[in-house]
Amino acid sequence: MTTMTRRGVLGLAAGAAGAATVAAAPSLTRPRGAARRDVTTIVLVAGANGSAGGDAELTLRGHRTVGVELPGHSPGSGQFRRSYQAPQNLAALSTEWSPMAGVTLDDYAEAAVAVVRRAADLGPVVVWGGSMGGATVNRVANEVPRLIERLIYSSAFCCTALPTMADYLQLPEAAESRILELGGAAVGDPAVIGATRTNFRTSDLKVLAKLKQVLCAGATDAEFLTMLNGMHPDESLEVPMADARGHKDTWGSIPRTYIRHTRDQMIPLALQDRMIADADRLTPRNRFDVRSVATSHAADAAGWRASIEIVDELSRR
Repeated sequence: MTTMTRRGVLGLAAGAAGAATVAAAPSLTRPRGAARRDVTTIVLVAGANGSAGGDAELTLRGHRTVGVELPGHSPGSGQFRRSYQAPQNLAALSTEWSPMAGVTLDDYAEAAVAVVRRAADLGPVVVWGGSMGGATVNRVANEVPRLIERLIYSSAFCCTALPTMADYLQLPEAAESRILELGGAAVGDPAVIGATRTNFRTSDLKVLAKLKQVLCAGATDAEFLTMLNGMHPDESLEVPMADARGHKDTWGSIPRTYIRHTRDQMIPLALQDRMIADADRLTPRNRFDVRSVATSHAADAAGWRASIEIVDELSRR
């Protein structure tokens, strides 16, 4: 076990979009022009350790939903290794090289842009990200602003005045963040394995209790354990330190909504509000549409339902 810094433990911060979505959507293989063009596609970008997924309720309400399969997070990436299974081989788990080694925010953005481009061939696109996924959302918006109808952030990092997520975590508004308390689940030395690694399958009851308290205190134990078992153990060392600023003339031209998680203990409400204020100062004529949901960092069932109502409404505009 290694001592975790704010930079390293950021890999534990699974976003709302990554922690609460359903199974990954199948690949889009329909020929161009074969789908209805009056249907909005909601592209979901997961937070750290999250999986690609859509949402059944949004689909039933008439939208398309598709998750971005981020590099190193595919079924064949090798994250779910034998040493991670039960009984666990912690010695091996602490030293095995990670498929996330060297993966950058550029790589995440490239994957997300590809999905947005394909979705835009079929109709309007909304991009929705949670937690660390906000950094990818910013990069995508910088690259293809004309393909996106709206950006939605669910308690997500939105860098503008400061370049990186790590920078925002050093602010006074981040003082109440409990992100460092999650270090008990960390495995191995990031310098040895090339990534942060989290043992979400730990049997340590104290560690599990801390994870639940900090990540999703409002969830039931069953919901919490389901979430953990859907998360990838490894995350990039590079992404939290990468420049993720939204640019005024590109990202800043797109309508945007921030869904505040008022009970978030990972990205405290004060830090969420600081990022909103920084963004609004950059583009005073295009300010955040701000909503609030009484939920934790990873939304509980009620918080997710409330978020779906917001996203559904915004996707019909």
